Amino acid sequence: MSRALVVDDDAGIRFTLKGVLEDEGVEVLEAADGQQGLERVQQGGIDLVLSDVRMPRLDGMALLEKIQSLPEPRPPVVLLTAHGDERLAVEAMKKGAFDYFRKPFELDEVLACIRRALSNVKLSKENSRLLGEVSLLRSLVFVSPAMSRLAELVSRVGPRDVTVLITGESGTGKERVAEALVAASKRAQRPFIRFNCASLTEELAEAELFGHARGAFTGAVRARPGLFREADGGTLLLDEVGELGPSIQARLLRVLQESEVRPVGEERSVKIDVRLIAATHRDLAAEVKAGRFREDLYYRLKVVQLHVPALRERNEDIPALARHFLSRAARSFGVPVATLTPPLLERLLAWDWPGNVRELENVIESAVAMSADGQIELALLPQKGAAPKDEDASAGLKERLEASERGLIVAAMDAARGNVSEAARQLKIGRATLHDKLKKYGLASGQGD
Repeated sequence: MSRALVVDDDAGIRFTLKGVLEDEGVEVLEAADGQQGLERVQQGGIDLVLSDVRMPRLDGMALLEKIQSLPEPRPPVVLLTAHGDERLAVEAMKKGAFDYFRKPFELDEVLACIRRALSNVKLSKENSRLLGEVSLLRSLVFVSPAMSRLAELVSRVGPRDVTVLITGESGTGKERVAEALVAASKRAQRPFIRFNCASLTEELAEAELFGHARGAFTGAVRARPGLFREADGGTLLLDEVGELGPSIQARLLRVLQESEVRPVGEERSVKIDVRLIAATHRDLAAEVKAGRFREDLYYRLKVVQLHVPALRERNEDIPALARHFLSRAARSFGVPVATLTPPLLERLLAWDWPGNVRELENVIESAVAMSADGQIELALLPQKGAAPKDEDASAGLKERLEASERGLIVAAMDAARGNVSEAARQLKIGRATLHDKLKKYGLASGQGD
């Protein structure tokens, strides 16, 4: 149900508009002056504002300006006044009013305007939802209700410039969710910097994030701006944020509080405008209780928290993911796309996937790399009740290299339309060498020389 706010110091006008709106199935809230109306809009959940112009405390034009300064999505504003002229109407439209009516107004005209405004709001919401789902679909393959709900949250949160904490087990696709948030944000065309908090020692991680002056520590032969400054105007993803040490946690908290960063070895701070997204497989609430993570930083990071469900909690996604990985691996290795037969699918659905989507991808890639003519052997897939053998869990280096080489040869032969000499030139190997490899991989030699 849509929700409208009627702002007018005349109780009779509020009563009339409320009746009109409720007949349209719209929930109506009231405010007796502009200041009260602004406070209600700031609480969120308002789809349309109908406001008088002359009111105590805050008039309608000032209310319009303040609403227009709020972050999107913001409600359209329709102004109503008994004292207006053409100049005031033009000024209101320039400042962003959806429409403008003089009192006494024709109810049918106002009602038509209300319908247009609410229709626009509904369309905008649907577009935002689709943008979030499309953004997530570009990064992740899913059909499950759980992931569809996550996509809807991405659509809501993406455009809103808030700090987001993404949680979930390793391998669930947290970084892909971060990518979807950025794609749905106003900063989509700005820098997107990623940093794995577990990749460096505490001292080096501190210098990498916040920058450092020349000579600030051993090996600092030149100054560096740091990742926060590189991400200025854009987004910084702190992957595995739960691995940060105590000193960096304290510095990160100051950055979030003050929107400025001080490079290691410098005395001057620099203002920054960065949206922060953090991701972790750890239970940060438990880490806080254990004294390993700062409570104040935890609450700063989880302004909005998005949880990515484990693969075992969304079995519906396994067939779609498996087909996606089969197709991708076949293209990479230059083999036919394998059919996901019922026995193969049954085996995949029976496995718990402790490594989540990443494990499924590795298993499929391994099976395709070791397949014969694209036919996946059931023995190559994990079996419930017994952990997969090492040689089955992922292809060995030799098998992967051979599969990759086969794919390159197939691509070169296709580009050369089967001409061995031309394919050999593209691959920068001798014709005799290519003949040997064609024979090794059971590929037709085409048109010869």
